[in-house]
Parts: sequence; C-alpha cells; structure tokens
Amino acid sequence: MKILIAGGAGFIGSHLCEKLLKDDHQIVCVDNLLTGSEKNIADLKTNSNFSFISHNIIKPLNFDQKIDAVFHLASPASPNHHSKLSYHALPIETMLANTSGTLELLKFAKKNQAKFLFASTSEVYGDPEKHPQSEDYRGNTSTTGPRSVYDESKRFGETLTAYFWRKEGVDGRVARIFNTYGPRMLKDDMRMLVNFIHQAVTGKPITIYGNGKQTRSLCYIDDMVKGLTRLMFYPKTKAKIVNLGSTQEHTVLEYAQLVKKITSSTSKIVFTEGLPPDDPKRRQPDISKAKKILNWRPKISLEEGIKKMVIYFKNNF
Repeated sequence: MKILIAGGAGFIGSHLCEKLLKDDHQIVCVDNLLTGSEKNIADLKTNSNFSFISHNIIKPLNFDQKIDAVFHLASPASPNHHSKLSYHALPIETMLANTSGTLELLKFAKKNQAKFLFASTSEVYGDPEKHPQSEDYRGNTSTTGPRSVYDESKRFGETLTAYFWRKEGVDGRVARIFNTYGPRMLKDDMRMLVNFIHQAVTGKPITIYGNGKQTRSLCYIDDMVKGLTRLMFYPKTKAKIVNLGSTQEHTVLEYAQLVKKITSSTSKIVFTEGLPPDDPKRRQPDISKAKKILNWRPKISLEEGIKKMVIYFKNNF
C-alpha cells in the first residue's frame, strides 16, 4: 500500500512512518519542516520504500502516483507560550494547516479514492466540564482565547473531514489525540515531560506552572501509533471519531516527582507563575469506543515510557 503522511517528519509522524515501513508499505512523507525535523527521518531515507517531499500542505499537492491512504498530522502542536515552535508563536501557520491544509488533503484523498485520517486533538474539548471526555462531548472552548488558533482550527478540520465523508464520498475518520510522549520530542517544544526531564538531568529546578494539581493522561508514542494505524485500516472505521490516549490520570506534580525519581535527580521542584489562559484543569479520555471498534488500549506503563524517553534525551541532548 502507498501511504502519504503529512507532517511525517514530526514527532508522531516520524514514528508512524517508521512503523508503516516495517509493515512493508511505501511511504511518502510530506513536511515543510516548520516544526518537523529531518533528523527524525534521516534513518528512513535509506529505505527504498520511503520518499520525502518538502511541501506546505496549504498549497495543492502535485503528486502523480496513486496514493491509497492519507494521514494528516501536519500542524504545530505545542501549547507552551515560551516555545518558538508552539501554536502561540505560529498562529497563522497553525490555523492554515488545520483548515486550508485539511481541505487540500481531503481533495487529494478524494482524487485518489484514498482513505483519510485527520489527526485532531483533545484540545477540541477545551477546559472540560465533563470528565472523562467521550466523543459525544461537544467541549468547553473559547473561540477567541489565546488557545483558539489551535483548538478552533482543529474543530474546523473535523468539520471539513465530516463534510467530505458525508457529501463527497471520502473514506475519512478523525482521531482525537490526547497527550502523547516519547523519543524525538523536541527540546524546543518545551512540553511538560520534555522540560521536566531536561531540568532533572541538568540539575536545574523542575518548574511547575500553578500549584501542580492540574491533571494530564499521557500515552506512549508506540501505543499511539498502533491506535492510529488501526483507526485508519480496521474495517468499519469510516466516519468514526475516536479518542486515542491513556486513561491513567496523574497530576503535573506527580509527573515531576516521577521524573525526579527515575533520573535520580537532586533538582528541586519549584512552583512558578499561574496557569496560562484556558489551560485545562483536567484531561482524561474515555476510550470505550477505541476498545470496542479497534480492540485498542495503551499497553506501555508510564514508568517504562519515561525511562525510554530519558535514555533518548541523555543520548541526544
């Protein structure tokens, strides 16, 4: 099968490329490298079944070979206000990737009669008033707040995808991805675990926004990739919207304490400025639908996943 992965040089995208190559598929990785990195796909370029196209997906893709499936993972995703790679630092690029980019890829999928998967996000639920969050929950988001450039563009990307499966005959589906972690996350992304690990191994204070009682549920990258591939290729997944993530909910403080323990760090845990605007207080997916239609649930424990991530960061930074 020939598969196009938009955003294939990014964190999740590069792991997806690697997995599908191992499964003997031909992979076309499309990325403009705004937040992706060629380092993530350097080892893949030696594989004859892998090709890379430098391209901004908001423009039509001129590719004359038949494609069987399209994964759309192309978008800045970091929420950290201090990161130059975050959607706060790249607001126009983020909005266009999830709206104009989604439209172009959907038209491309229709032309190729290809399966299509839109990588949405748990951020469509906003700061949720329902816990845990199931796919029928419509969310509590701000259309004008600082996070809206990401949240609302992802919501509209879902709208476009649903229109194309409803009216244009595209075999599409939506993955609502909850917090995911693992090797190849960028230090400059400044995500929670990335910061904690970097601070812990360098002996700097481990900094927590607010009081640390806000919760997150983290899924290891290998489990996430399995969920994405099953959602794309399992039967009867057309027009499905499915949460993918871990149901193991912990406070931010607990994550900091676990990182400190695993790294045997002497760093102090310190609390800094309050939470950013619209930052969700709790986040945990209801994955009943994923269990039922994909026979999927995360298998890798938090401690095992963090240990793998620590080894990667020690070897690469």
